[in-house]
Amino acid sequence: MQIPSVNSSLSDTELAAWRGLLRVYAALVHDLDAELRAQDGLSLHEYEVLLTLAQAPDRRMRMSDLAAAVLLSQSGLTRLVDRLVQGGLVERTRCEADRRGLNAELTERGRARFERSRPAHLDGVRSRFLDRFDEAELGVLASYWERVLPGATSE
Repeated sequence: MQIPSVNSSLSDTELAAWRGLLRVYAALVHDLDAELRAQDGLSLHEYEVLLTLAQAPDRRMRMSDLAAAVLLSQSGLTRLVDRLVQGGLVERTRCEADRRGLNAELTERGRARFERSRPAHLDGVRSRFLDRFDEAELGVLASYWERVLPGATSE
């Protein structure tokens, strides 16, 4: 029995679009992560947690909500937050509404570290991605992401 080729169910254009999305995403994440680690010792996931907490009300979020916001599993986020707590960047606090729940809260040291890392990281995002498109093209890209996953471009 002959196994059908991968291309038999996708056109060349469809396959190119799909592969391109995956490869560009992987390359951008790899490069931005390596750059952040070299410049400030933070991983891209750690930076995303600090960013998300910096934008949260009272710089605090329930661990489960934070995991969903940064696209990590609950166990993956727990390990990451453990490292941030050890570094003094985040602390765990009891959830006021549900005493069984835990919050992750950005410390002053964490806010300062985030603010220090932010300009270089945003420069990397601009040079590797945003600067390659004009404003109209970025709007089209954002509308495509929304078509695939409504709400993808909002906080």
